[in-house]
Amino acid sequence: MRRFKRSSLSAAIVISLVTSLFATSAPTSSADAVPRKILTGWIPYYSMKTALPDALNNADLIKEVMPFWYTLKYTEKTKAIGITDLYAPANPSIPISEPLAALRNANFQIIPTITDGTAKGVLAGLLKSPTSRKQIITAIMNLVQTNNYDGIDLDFEGFAFVDGNTTWKATAPLWATFVKELAVVLHSQKKLLSVSTPYVLNPADKQKGYYVYAWADIASSIDKLRIMTYDYSVSKVGPLGPITWAERTVQYAVSIMPASKVFVGVPGYGRDWVTAVSGVCPSNVSNSVKVGAKAATFVMRDALTLASTYGATPTYNEQYGEVSFTYQKVYNGTTASGLSTSCTATRTAWYQDAKGWALRAALVTKYRIGGITAWTFGMEEPLAMESIRTVAKEIAPDQVNVTASVDKNEINYGEAVTINSLFAIKDKSPLVNIPVRIESKSPADATWRLLATVPTNAEGRVEKSLILGKSTTLRLYTESSWERTEGISQEIAVSVLRRIVIEPPTSVKSGKSFTLAGSARPRAADIGVTLERLVNNEWKVLDDKAITDANGQFTFTVPAQSRSIMTLRVVLREDSNWSAVTGQTFNIIIR
Repeated sequence: MRRFKRSSLSAAIVISLVTSLFATSAPTSSADAVPRKILTGWIPYYSMKTALPDALNNADLIKEVMPFWYTLKYTEKTKAIGITDLYAPANPSIPISEPLAALRNANFQIIPTITDGTAKGVLAGLLKSPTSRKQIITAIMNLVQTNNYDGIDLDFEGFAFVDGNTTWKATAPLWATFVKELAVVLHSQKKLLSVSTPYVLNPADKQKGYYVYAWADIASSIDKLRIMTYDYSVSKVGPLGPITWAERTVQYAVSIMPASKVFVGVPGYGRDWVTAVSGVCPSNVSNSVKVGAKAATFVMRDALTLASTYGATPTYNEQYGEVSFTYQKVYNGTTASGLSTSCTATRTAWYQDAKGWALRAALVTKYRIGGITAWTFGMEEPLAMESIRTVAKEIAPDQVNVTASVDKNEINYGEAVTINSLFAIKDKSPLVNIPVRIESKSPADATWRLLATVPTNAEGRVEKSLILGKSTTLRLYTESSWERTEGISQEIAVSVLRRIVIEPPTSVKSGKSFTLAGSARPRAADIGVTLERLVNNEWKVLDDKAITDANGQFTFTVPAQSRSIMTLRVVLREDSNWSAVTGQTFNIIIR
């Protein structure tokens, strides 16, 4: 499966990254034809030169990417569990911060993949112990939090292709327990859990697929399921992933989990088998050029060149939704004893082209699944991306436009602010009876907080009065659906001022001191309070020693005054959380 592709390709790829690569900007789609973001895919550590720019150049189709950069390791001697970074050794001159910055600038969610780098049976054994499961989860969370990733993708293929199917019945519940425990921790940090697995089919069918991955048991815990619907034919000649076979596994997946979680895999590579040999092959190829030998691989973008080099004509197979061609290749050289020799091999190749990718993208439309996932970015021919873009535009969701306003941008504490908004699609049709989240975020908040959920009315409008406890920024938000994009209003700042509550006497006797008592709202201790008097049209400080108590109350003692009319006001001084606020003026008759 993917491990084979990785090892077979890595020797032929030389990493040569330049700084300008990471500055690549994504195309901007026209406002009237924004495609649905249905494409995801892997960015391997060994092919950054091709995979990264391919993802960035097609950002209009992509919401998330999976850097293929990490593997889980276990050291038997020390019993240590850790995650090995594969990116840095392969790209020593380009720090990881550079591709991450480029991916974030493209507004991608970054969900890196972790593979199983342990020996046969080791990971299954580790999952038996709550202690070692916790160690694995801790290692994963450290990776996610250190790099501020949006989640993690588990690609633990050893269960399927190394351990052997006799272990599956015992491993399946252990795997499910681990996934559930990891999901709890990830979700508590608002991170996503993705799993990538080979196909699984309905248990009622004769062919069950790789049931060790227990889709039904993990369905409620995971956020993404990426199905590796390729490598149907490996040891024998045939299609990589027949469309009917791919659709069967998608049908099972959507029967046990929300369709939006499901992603169908598409290969950017082809396989090339030897089907017949005449003559005696040179010794240097005798093991690989023979019937039954391991198939060679090639990338999709090189398929037509390979065919034309040997005069072959690729033919699209409607039944499988793939392309194949057969050609003959002559191998000249010497035998092990040094004699000249030659052989002619008949070879047959299968791969998916632009039409094949479009056919699988059509499953997104048919089942309303999350999208398709490419192994890997950078392998495909240019027309393949355009075929995805065509499908994505045909099923593009309606763009939601939101306008919002408040009746006032500055209020006193305890007063209400009213927010009004209109939700409509591009043709100005209102969105009726959809739930709208009214959210707030203060300077100290890292995320938006929910204040209220209100449905739109028959005109697509929302009107809601809110009592705010402090200065904040408001926005309105409605989640996306298959039919429409998410709707997000502009951010609206509302300043909340402290309120001064004071009931001064209307008159006092001359020659006697008197007190003025009041309180600050919201109630808080240690607020500096100043009493000012208007003298000859200028405000003078009369007392600046008062400080509020735990209930927000303050008191001034005003010294004896001669007969007059005193004009006063109280000021709450600025602090780290609040701006200064000046109360209304009031008059006291000194009689």
